[in-house]
Amino acid sequence: MRRDAIAGGLYAVAAFGSWGLVPLYWKTVREVPGVEMVAHRVLWSVPVVLWLVAWRRRLPDTRAALADRGHRRLLTWTAALVALNWLVFIWAVQRDVLLEASLGYYVTPLFNVFLGAVVLHERLRRLQWVAVALAATGVAWLTVAQGTVPVTALALAVTFSLYGLLRKRAGVDALTGLSAETLILFPVAIAWLAWLVVRGEAVFPRLAPREMGLVAASGIVTALPLLWFAHAARRLRLATIGFFQYLAPTGQLLLAVFAYGEPFGRARAVAFGFIWTAVALYLWDAGVSLRNAPDQDGSSRR
Repeated sequence: MRRDAIAGGLYAVAAFGSWGLVPLYWKTVREVPGVEMVAHRVLWSVPVVLWLVAWRRRLPDTRAALADRGHRRLLTWTAALVALNWLVFIWAVQRDVLLEASLGYYVTPLFNVFLGAVVLHERLRRLQWVAVALAATGVAWLTVAQGTVPVTALALAVTFSLYGLLRKRAGVDALTGLSAETLILFPVAIAWLAWLVVRGEAVFPRLAPREMGLVAASGIVTALPLLWFAHAARRLRLATIGFFQYLAPTGQLLLAVFAYGEPFGRARAVAFGFIWTAVALYLWDAGVSLRNAPDQDGSSRR
C-alpha cells in the first residue's frame, strides 16, 4: 500500500504539474477554434495511445473493456466528461479568462471531497471540512462581489470531479481506460472534422506547417498527462487526489497574472485568500495524518 501511495503521488505530480503549464501550449494554437481543437486532440491522441497499448501488450484488455456493456457505458461517460472539460478549458485560455479556469481547478477538490464522502463513503476529518467550508466561502464571495456565478470555474470543477469518480469506478486499469475513451471519441472527432472540411470552415488546412505540427503535438500533450492521472486515481483516495490538484491551478494562476496580465482585483484577492487558507489547512491536516499513520508493524511514523 505504501509503494502504491508513493507511485500514485509521483504520477499525480507529473499530471497536475503538466496541466499547470499547458496554457503555454494552448496559447500557441489559439487560431484553431475550441471544438475543432478538441477534435484534433482526440485525432492525434489515437496513434500515441495505440502505440502505448501495443508496447504494453494491452490491446486484448482494451477490446474486452469495450465489449463489456457495463465498462463501455462508464467509459462513454468518462470520455464525454473529459471532452467537455477540454472544451471549457481551451475556451478559457483562448478568451483570456485563465484566472477563472484556475479558480475552477482550485474548487475541484471540494467536489472530490463531496463525492468521496457521499459516494465512496470516505471519512473526512474535522479540519478537512473546515477547509472545504473556507473554499466554498471564497467562491460565494466572488459570486456576490462580481454579481455573476463563475460558470467556467464551476463547469471545470464538476466535469473533472465526475470524471475522476467514474474512472475510479470503471474497474479498468489506467492504459485500458485511456485507450477505450480515445477510441470512443475517435469517430465523433472524425465526423466533426469532416463536417468542417465539407463546409469550408476547417482552420487546420489553412495553417502554416509549423502550426500544423503544433496541433498534431496535441496527441502527446493530451495522452501523457491523462495516463499519469489515471495511474494516480487508481492508487490514491479521491481526497488525496484533491491535494495534488492544487499544483495545476497554481501554475495556471501564475501564468494568468504574470505572463498574460489578467487583472487580479480586490474581489478576486479576497476570494483566493479564502481558498488559499483552505489549501493551507488541508495540507496541514494531510501532513499531520501522514505523520500519525501507523507503519505496517503498527508503530507511528513520528
